[in-house]
Amino acid sequence: MWKVALSTFVSVVLLTTFVFVVWVVATHDYHWEAIAPYRNNLFSGWLTTVGISLAAMILSIAIGALLTAGQVSGHRIPATLCRVYVEFIRGTPLLTQILIGYYLVADAIGWDDRIGVGIVLLSGFSGAYFSEIFRGGLESIPHSQWLSARAIGFTEGQIYRFVVVPQAVRRVLPASAGQFANLIKDSSLLFVISVNEFTMQARETGTNTYATFEAYLPLILGYFLLTFPISLLSRHLERRYRYEH
Repeated sequence: MWKVALSTFVSVVLLTTFVFVVWVVATHDYHWEAIAPYRNNLFSGWLTTVGISLAAMILSIAIGALLTAGQVSGHRIPATLCRVYVEFIRGTPLLTQILIGYYLVADAIGWDDRIGVGIVLLSGFSGAYFSEIFRGGLESIPHSQWLSARAIGFTEGQIYRFVVVPQAVRRVLPASAGQFANLIKDSSLLFVISVNEFTMQARETGTNTYATFEAYLPLILGYFLLTFPISLLSRHLERRYRYEH
């Protein structure tokens, strides 16, 4: 009985909140004409976000794979270094990493490409999370399969190639899709180093027109268009591989 009562209460709260938010948004006095001259800037920022996210996704997967290889290598020094990196990156805010990475580290080596630095910093951050996803996928393979592969004469490299990795890839796909959605949203923090991505363009539009809500509503919708299909893909993959063993 208490489960029914709790679910009913939660449903009422969520529905009431949703209806209230929709009512506030629907009854707002919009002035779309104020931001109309900036529509090309917003679209350009959205495309920049798409490009940054795609580049960071590819690089972060590579970084995550290297970190995973280091952690499962069986050698103490690379395993320890990779573990320290993963824990440090996951334990500190991305915003501070971006600020320190650009204004301190990149400045020290004379690298002033804001987009390039942003992609690397996003990739380094997301790569640590991908590493944990990949490591978890590898470790989820039953030990009996390792023993069986060794029994038929497979080397360790062949075990990874033909037995472990193919199964691990299927298991990490849902979580990887979710992490890619997080990466897209995390890219909004690059405005702090003046990268002309979607959030930066929306902030400038709102500042120039004083139409803050009109500038940020397209921002919300733009990110939703990018992340919602990925969320659907993640749910689909979870259902598809739920009974993979």
